[in-house]
Amino acid sequence: MQLNCAWTLVACFGLALSGCSGGDAPTGGASGGKEGGPKKYRIAVIPKGTTHEFWKSVHAGADHAAKELGNVEIIWKGSQLEDDRDGQISVVQNFITQRVDGICLAPLDSQSLGRYVEEAKQEKIPTVIFDSALDDESSIVSYVATDNYQGGVLAARELAKTLNGKGGVIVLRYNPGSESTKLREEGFLDTIGKEFPEITVLSSNQYSGTTPETSLDKSQPLLIKFRDQLDGVFTVCEPNSTGMFKALEQEGLVGKVKFIGFDPSPQLIESMRKSNVHGIVLQDPVKMGYQAVMTLMDHIQGKPVEKRISTGEYVATPANMDDPQIDKLLHPQQFGE
Repeated sequence: MQLNCAWTLVACFGLALSGCSGGDAPTGGASGGKEGGPKKYRIAVIPKGTTHEFWKSVHAGADHAAKELGNVEIIWKGSQLEDDRDGQISVVQNFITQRVDGICLAPLDSQSLGRYVEEAKQEKIPTVIFDSALDDESSIVSYVATDNYQGGVLAARELAKTLNGKGGVIVLRYNPGSESTKLREEGFLDTIGKEFPEITVLSSNQYSGTTPETSLDKSQPLLIKFRDQLDGVFTVCEPNSTGMFKALEQEGLVGKVKFIGFDPSPQLIESMRKSNVHGIVLQDPVKMGYQAVMTLMDHIQGKPVEKRISTGEYVATPANMDDPQIDKLLHPQQFGE
C-alpha cells in the first residue's frame, strides 16, 4: 500500500515537471511552454465575415495583441459572407470542441449566437464579444465595440449640416439581426426625428443585404422612386455604402445627393476628396481587435475587466480628412501589412 502511494507521488511529480495543465488552469486548451516556460494560449477570433476591409483591420489588431503578449496564438476563422449564421455557429461549435482557451466573437445575429456562447461558458471557455452585441450578455466576459448608436447620431447631425437642416433623406438598412447596424439606424432616425423637424425620412424600411451587389439592387429602385424628393442618403456599413454609391453614379446623382456612409473604402475616400461623399463615420477596427484579445487575456489571468469597452467613433469629412488622426482611421492597418 505504501509502495503504491509512493509511485503515485512520483508520477504526479513527473507530470508537474512536464508542464501539463493542471486542474487550476483557466481552460483545458492551453499548452505548456518549452522547458517550463509560460503557457501558450489558443484564442479563437471569429469575425462576422472575412472579405470586407473592416475585418482585415480587426485581424491586424488581434494579431498585434498576440505578438505583444507573446504567449498567445490567434486562430482567425469566419464565414466568407456576413449572412451565414449557420456557418458562424458551426465555427463556434468547432472551437468549443477543440477546447480553445477563449473566444472573441463578432456575432452575426444578436439572438441565435447566444446559446453557443452559453455553451462555451459551461465548458469553461470565456467569450469576449466585439463589434455587435448579444441580446443576452449574462454569459460574456465583456463587450468591445464602437458606440454604434452614437455613430448614427453623428451621421444624422453631419447629414443635417450639409442639408442646412431641411430636405428629404433615405436610410438604407443593412441586414436583420445585425445589432451594430441596427443601433446605427436607430441613432440616425431618432436624432433626425428629435432635432431636425424640417428633414423628412422618405424611406427607412429597406435592407441592403450583405454585399455591394445586393445593396446596388436595393438602392436603384429607391433612387428612382424618390428622385425628385431626395436630398440626402445615409448608409450604415461598407458594403451597403459601396452599393448605394454605385447606384448614385448610375442614376447621375453623385454630388447632387448628399451622402454619409459608415466605414471607409478606397472608393469612398477618393470620392470624399472630390466632395462627392460628404462624410464617413469611422470606427477603430485595429483597436477593436487588439482590445478584444487583451480583455480576454486579462480575464483568463484573473484581472478585473470592464463589462463594456468603447473603442470610439468619429466623422471624416472633406474638410478634416487629412488630419493625422482621421487619416489613420481612414486607412487602418490590415493584417499582413
